[in-house]
Amino acid sequence: MSKIAIVTDSTAYIPKERREELGVTMVPLNVVFGEESYAEEVEISTSQFYEKMKSSEELPKTSQPAVGLFAETFERLQNEGYDAIITIHLSSGISGTYQTAITAAGMVDGIEVFGFDSEISCMIQGYYVIEAAEMAEAGKSVDEIFTRLNQMKESMRAYFMVDDLNHLHRGGRLNGAQLVVGSLLKIKPVLHFENKVIVPYEKVRTAKKALSRIYSLLDEDASTGAPIRATVIHANRPDEAKEIETELENKYDNVDIEISHFGPVIGTHLGEGSLGIGWYKK
Repeated sequence: MSKIAIVTDSTAYIPKERREELGVTMVPLNVVFGEESYAEEVEISTSQFYEKMKSSEELPKTSQPAVGLFAETFERLQNEGYDAIITIHLSSGISGTYQTAITAAGMVDGIEVFGFDSEISCMIQGYYVIEAAEMAEAGKSVDEIFTRLNQMKESMRAYFMVDDLNHLHRGGRLNGAQLVVGSLLKIKPVLHFENKVIVPYEKVRTAKKALSRIYSLLDEDASTGAPIRATVIHANRPDEAKEIETELENKYDNVDIEISHFGPVIGTHLGEGSLGIGWYKK
């Protein structure tokens, strides 16, 4: 039976204790304030990041892990006795992290590395990681794990809204025309990933209506009675996230709901105050 290692990057925002429990290896991305670079989830916490962003005159920047860090990680896992590695990353449409991991895989001899582009990020990406780690622990093969990950992708959904579209635009994740329209109309678009990039799903005028629309999209899947795993994702809005979690728990018996967050790297591009809900059918 093959011993399979599971690797991901920090934007999955899986709590450290959960990663350790699952045996998942995390490679961090970086958030940069001026001349200072911090490895997220290692050198700067999410709470520290949002405090620092409030006092920063400039919007922080982000950077992907160095190819050498991935290569070192893969070599270490090989030395620990793993026969194969599955490395799962945030969407290749918004970051070069996935491609860097694949490049690093070609630099390491003696162990096969299989890359999976989640085409998304945050805990929705994390769900792929958790499922893969649990299957690897159960002795499943690489092919069996990838079959399940691709099956999950068919029902994986995530919708979110931001307080200020300027963060996405300045970070290069939203084009100028979308920014101008949004700013002029003062809309709160419901955003999602499509073809690996962030695009508006629907344009509404208020945050309340945007959240209501996200609720209705979840209801389309949840009302079928299918078992669903879901997460409320927030950017420094824990109280609102808790209210949403409670509301959904009271409404659905078939939805396992939890709270997660937009950490430093994704928070840089979305901005404080963002909210989202993601889910998939179990």
